[in-house]
Amino acid sequence: MSFQEIAILILISLLLGLLIRRGHRENLLLVSSMVFIYWLQPGMSLRYLSFWLPTATLCLTMISWAITAQPEIRKKSKNIWTSVLIIIFVIGAGLVRYLDLGELLGFLHPPRLGQIFLFLIAVMGFFLILLNTKRISSGALWGFFSGLIFIFIIIKTPYLSQQASAVWRTLAGQSAALARTEEIRWLGFSYLAFRILHTIRDRQSGRLPDITLREYMIYIIFFPSFIAGPIDRVQNFIKDICQTTSTYQEDVIKGGERLIVGLFKKFVIADSLSIIALNNQNAIQANSTLGSWILLYSFSLQIFFDFSGYTDIAIGLGNLLNIHLPENFKQPYLKPNLTQFWNNWHITLTNWFRTYFFYPLSRTMRKSRRYSAFMILMISQISTMILVGLWHGVTESFVIWGLWHGLGLLVQNRWSSFAKSKIVQLEESFFLKGAINVIGIFFTFHYVTLGWIWFVLPEPSQGWIFIKSLFGAA
Repeated sequence: MSFQEIAILILISLLLGLLIRRGHRENLLLVSSMVFIYWLQPGMSLRYLSFWLPTATLCLTMISWAITAQPEIRKKSKNIWTSVLIIIFVIGAGLVRYLDLGELLGFLHPPRLGQIFLFLIAVMGFFLILLNTKRISSGALWGFFSGLIFIFIIIKTPYLSQQASAVWRTLAGQSAALARTEEIRWLGFSYLAFRILHTIRDRQSGRLPDITLREYMIYIIFFPSFIAGPIDRVQNFIKDICQTTSTYQEDVIKGGERLIVGLFKKFVIADSLSIIALNNQNAIQANSTLGSWILLYSFSLQIFFDFSGYTDIAIGLGNLLNIHLPENFKQPYLKPNLTQFWNNWHITLTNWFRTYFFYPLSRTMRKSRRYSAFMILMISQISTMILVGLWHGVTESFVIWGLWHGLGLLVQNRWSSFAKSKIVQLEESFFLKGAINVIGIFFTFHYVTLGWIWFVLPEPSQGWIFIKSLFGAA
């Protein structure tokens, strides 16, 4: 997001924070979030897609609530009224085509109303069928789960994304030959998918609380955290929707402080570092060992201040609305080992994978009794970190990045187990304890920093060339 967009979000949040205390809290949060996912959706050369993608976000969220809610909750009349509100909103967004407001709201061109009506009739028909279904089968839940993963893979895989773009261009009467990789930009889909997947898995395990469609919609598309997280758990989020826990003045002070920190991190530090940070272009131009390390250090710091700055902004906006989003970064570069780094870097994403993949996989392997403790740890850690890499993009470089961290965690775990008793003896000395901590921070930071090469450079071959330049072997 640009500084101007964030400034608008802050002003609107200040106004909303005041209004929600006077009533209609949930309606205001829902409508404002719907407005912003349309407004912030990037414009695209693919005809009408900048309208259909946010519309699909709303419809997917409605359907996911219908398949995860208990039957007695689905039948409540207020859920029907919420769905009607959403449909009216989508139709209103479609009217932008006839009011010449498309450029203001970020649309290229909404489609004709007839197409929108046909789409909404199909969605509402399916939605009503789900509302009147007595029991949603486990197969239906897994089917929807798999469908989201399928969409995710298409969007995140360059080749598949390009093919999907070509198909859309053909259907829309555009030239398929002009289809490009990453042409489909679905605002916030990564976080949308993971929030929905979380509710599906919690529904299957019986941990999902009873929530209305309106509460569910707000949780999924809450605009401060929709684009860059953090990924809050629905159990925690709905507590803030239902009650106000502080005064408006307290929220403004708390949110304002966090916003100032986030804006400074993002637009002063991160944007300044981006000038000299490693990227696909300047990696080729690095002609000295010192220059290569400067590029890499700059990127390592830039990505932290960029990600954590956005998180601070999201938390600050949430505070203005009396919604308390979870922390996502806690000084990760000052941690003495890789496990502690991942416990403090993108915390909500790490916890998501730990809860819904690492622990279930480990438990399943233990039950089979065919694997040793080391094999369980190795397979679980490496596969989890590879999935974390693939979450960012389905490419070879992200697989290598995930493998890099998976192997690093495995080695660190084995080393910690081996050296634990010896280090305990050394830590009796205050000086040695401090020295061990500093050494741990140094090696952890550089291991993570070297891993960023695979994160930022799209081709593995380019990554190997850059590694050689770091050590004067290029």
